[in-house]
Amino acid sequence: MEALLLTRIKEDMKSSMKSGDKTRLGVIRLILSAIKQIEVDERIALDDVRVLQVLDKMLKQRRESIRQFLDAGRMDLVTIEEFEVGVIQEFMPVPLTEEEVDKIIGQAIEELGATSIKEMGKVMALVKDTLQGRADMAEVSSRIKGFLTA
Repeated sequence: MEALLLTRIKEDMKSSMKSGDKTRLGVIRLILSAIKQIEVDERIALDDVRVLQVLDKMLKQRRESIRQFLDAGRMDLVTIEEFEVGVIQEFMPVPLTEEEVDKIIGQAIEELGATSIKEMGKVMALVKDTLQGRADMAEVSSRIKGFLTA
């Protein structure tokens, strides 16, 4: 069975083709290409969690490109990358607030009985699926570190 998110992306591709929105269509094709590449390489069908991981990775790459293009003064390329970020984010779940992220981290720490930084990996593993695509995982990692060193 195909992931619901993947179905949504394919439907959006069809509507972009019908409306003639070539720029948007190009970004959606990039998304589908990245997903297909993993499916072929690993010989699996991706579920929604894995599709979100692909989208999250694509967002990180574009945000890094935006930083580099800003440093180089290439506003033309920044505009393209920002458009791509906007399209990709449409398929991502609604981001969580800092308070919601802290609550999830706190619950995971309590559930595991984690008390030291050595248990950070266990906490990260427990919250990863819940927070994937809804929070910046690098930020989540530093918040967990803050919780465990406090």
